[in-house]
Amino acid sequence: MKINIALIAHDGKKAEMVSFILQHKKVLNHATLYATGTTGSHIENEGFKVEKLLSGPLGGDAQIASLVATKALDLVIFFRDPLDKHPHEPDVQMLMRQCDVHNVPLATNPKSAFYIFKGIESVFEE
Repeated sequence: MKINIALIAHDGKKAEMVSFILQHKKVLNHATLYATGTTGSHIENEGFKVEKLLSGPLGGDAQIASLVATKALDLVIFFRDPLDKHPHEPDVQMLMRQCDVHNVPLATNPKSAFYIFKGIESVFEE
């Protein structure tokens, strides 16, 4: 089973994203990965193949939302930094709304992503 996962991280959360993906190679090896620009570069630097889109502030969040709306994604992991201001916050809100509208799981922090991955791992073990 191959799943399509989008990975996004605000600047203050990119190190957490890298740590997370390194801890979950088992799931990610069964996935096609999509990421916004800079996050995608960090992921590539760790040896993963990733389809890089635009940087979030330049429209990458909107591109991910479009993939959600067209049912091209199974899961979005977006490590948000709620304590910082983001000029592209309307795009972030639109992405989150699209996940809700199209029933696509959205993890906004490492703990929620961990539990989603636990569920995915159980499917692979069956």
